[in-house]
Amino acid sequence: MLVTTTNNVEGHKVLEYKGLVAGEAILGANMFRDLFASIRDIVGGRSGAYEKVLNDARETAIGDMTEQARRLGANAVIGVDIDYETIGSNGSMLMVSASGTAVKIE
Repeated sequence: MLVTTTNNVEGHKVLEYKGLVAGEAILGANMFRDLFASIRDIVGGRSGAYEKVLNDARETAIGDMTEQARRLGANAVIGVDIDYETIGSNGSMLMVSASGTAVKIE
């Protein structure tokens, strides 16, 4: 399954538009308060553990999106957008969402 942020794939013609597809992953509670506190404490430092969690969430969202596209008979998803949003009463959760257009390309 080809996944791209562009609206077309060079050298390939879009044969059929299958529809909008999306996937989401929600990460739980106190992790992000800890993350932002760590960033303030460690100037310029990186948190490998938090980066791994965010990468896993992004991959989960993309995986859900591509599975939905596959069920529609698509072989590519174009125009992909990935968003990160805080949700919950105190912004204590993070939602990663991926959306795009499922298409059949030649």
